[in-house]
Amino acid sequence: MTFRGARRERGPLRLDPRLIIGLVLVAGSTVGVWALVEALDDTREVLVAPETLTPGTRVDEGALRVESVRLGGLAAEYLAPGDVPDGGYVVTRTVHAGELVPAASVADRESAELAVVVVASARPLPGDVEPGALVDVWTAAEVERGVHEPPTVLVPSAEVAAVTAPDGMMASGGPTVELLIPRERTAAFLEALAAGHAIDLVPARAAGGE
Repeated sequence: MTFRGARRERGPLRLDPRLIIGLVLVAGSTVGVWALVEALDDTREVLVAPETLTPGTRVDEGALRVESVRLGGLAAEYLAPGDVPDGGYVVTRTVHAGELVPAASVADRESAELAVVVVASARPLPGDVEPGALVDVWTAAEVERGVHEPPTVLVPSAEVAAVTAPDGMMASGGPTVELLIPRERTAAFLEALAAGHAIDLVPARAAGGE
């Protein structure tokens, strides 16, 4: 008997229904696992500061780094690619190198109601007066030579934008401090400087007794 004749005697080839069901189950399981992994993968692309960003700095998206992180429901609180406008943002709160950039730490130039003022300290500052620190600005008017009125807080919780040490080995006095203050306090601050009032910077937590 020939091979072809034997095939005819056994009848047409049939697939075992159990094989078909098994293939369907395997395919369904694979799709289900893939869908579950996709659902659990809540990574989002966010913007990260490659270096410390101090208040008053203008930053555009090209100056930031993109990283994928898992944030869950907190994703909306941080800047993502595409969130930064063409004109960039103004940093209103220090963002340290390697940190995600909070949306609350930047503002557009029109709404950044902050001004940078410069204070030359007459003496060395506490070690914790550094960029990002909060200080209370105390001032006292001079009523006569060497005699001042009781000091008062001119600007509470001003943020330090930068600290520049005096140049030269023989330089006297303390460093120069750039402060970020509300614009509505700028006129009073500059008036105190022009009048020669004594100005001191006190770490805000120390003033609050912490």
